[in-house]
Amino acid sequence: MNFLTTARRIIIKIGSALLVDGHGAARREWLATLAGEVAAWRGKGREVLIVTSGAIGLGRELIGLSRQSVKRHLHMEEKQAAAAAGQPKLMQAWEEAFRPQGLAVAQVLLTLADTEDRRHHLTSRAALEELLRLGALPIVNENDVVSTEEIRIGDNDRLAARLAQMISADTLILLSDIDGLYSADPKSDPDALFIPEVKDITPEIEAMAGGANEAIASGGMRTKIMAAKIATGAGCRMAILRGFSGNPLRELEEKSARHTWFLPSTTPMAARKRWIAAHMRLRGILVIDDGAAKALNSGKSLLAAGVKSCEGEFESGDAVEVKGLSGVLLARGLIAYDSGEVKKILGCRSDEIEALLGYSGPAELIHRDNLVLAKGS
Repeated sequence: MNFLTTARRIIIKIGSALLVDGHGAARREWLATLAGEVAAWRGKGREVLIVTSGAIGLGRELIGLSRQSVKRHLHMEEKQAAAAAGQPKLMQAWEEAFRPQGLAVAQVLLTLADTEDRRHHLTSRAALEELLRLGALPIVNENDVVSTEEIRIGDNDRLAARLAQMISADTLILLSDIDGLYSADPKSDPDALFIPEVKDITPEIEAMAGGANEAIASGGMRTKIMAAKIATGAGCRMAILRGFSGNPLRELEEKSARHTWFLPSTTPMAARKRWIAAHMRLRGILVIDDGAAKALNSGKSLLAAGVKSCEGEFESGDAVEVKGLSGVLLARGLIAYDSGEVKKILGCRSDEIEALLGYSGPAELIHRDNLVLAKGS
């Protein structure tokens, strides 16, 4: 089966070993080819986001931390400095690659908190959704300059998986220096068996993972298995394939190159609803009229016009209950405004929000993607 047939929102993760050559320079010819493939996918109506490594690899030479002069692993502070120097060069390389395709790129730097904190999660999701709506190509990287050893995601495989969870992507592609999962390290075991498809990440599958071998890279099969657990748990299929070929995305679509698929057992939206339900500590109550209740049950978002009252103190991103006029629980969801703002816009039309609050906020108090209907409602 070609799992790309139904792919509509795709994240492509690029490893450092693919993007940075042995002299600390970007592989511009490879990037240009990849940009052409991404543009072709965009032309088919697919949304694409790129998670990129390479800032540290490109920046270390600039500040005197070349691989030739520094044989040890870099300290955290050195990595932060190298990332700060290399991030502009990294984005320049991506901008130059996509310019001939007529695609604008947008830099997005995330930390672990942005993927796990509800408010940061919603803000980041909204910004990424708007970039996609406007036709820009998000180029995402971990914000190494401000991340610390305790909070940093640690590798972009897992960052890509967290991003898939955040934006309900249906496909994650890890372009790497390896072509998939084997029963053992094929470099040391000639009898290692290739695993083309994984439907369940068992302890046996996890035991097949090794570490990173390349000095320039931070991830290995172990982090890819961890990413697969996050991605498939979010309803997103994930592929691992070797990216050094001339046309890796075309080869994946044509199934002409070896690769491994990890398959989910649910859909992205169903998984998102479970994530919301699992992260709920309810902070307030909204009471809505019958018209709004009917709209929610038909799959629509909650607008201010249908809200009759607001109870409790909460902030944007907090979880609240939604009840009908009779007091029956209808739904739970993540609110886009704080309680003081909600009280100002109760019953108003969406086009009146800016005048009442002094800024143009979301049209929805709770977007349907951030809403879980109560059982029986």
